This record gives sequence, C-alpha cells and structure tokens, in this order.
Amino acid sequence: MKTEELQKQNSIDLEPFYQALEDDSKLLEEAIEILLGMVNFEPKSIKKLALLIKEDSRNLYNEIAELSKSNQEKGNTPSCCGGN
Repeated sequence: MKTEELQKQNSIDLEPFYQALEDDSKLLEEAIEILLGMVNFEPKSIKKLALLIKEDSRNLYNEIAELSKSNQEKGNTPSCCGGN
C-alpha cells in the first residue's frame, strides 16, 4: 500500500509548480517561508537543507555566508560606533 502511494506521488508532474515559482517571485517567497517553517522544527532537515544549499546553490550559499558575516561584525561593534 505504501509503495503504491509513493509511486503515485513520484508520478505527479511538478513542472507547472516549478514554472509558477519561477514566474511569480511572491509565490516563490511564500514557498520558501513555508519550507523554512517546516524544517525549523526538524534539526536533521535543517542540516540537510544547509548541505543542499552549500553543494547545489553556491551563489545562495555565498550570499548567506556574507549576510551572516555582516551580522556578526555588526554584533561585535558597540552601538555607539555605528554597529546598529
């Protein structure tokens, strides 16, 4: 029974979904928010997502790393000196 369900899920054509995400940036943003909400409660999923981004989406990984670095630098500077 489970095998049949998995086969049905695998045979679903996701191309229209992917195309809609490419065509509508708001829809893509909403989908990403949903995905992040889903993995937020699963530490293993978070690590898998991070590895996937690092391996398959180098530009996104580099951008995240830069943002993280920038935020860390801001956190180390006292607010009187322009850190915030």
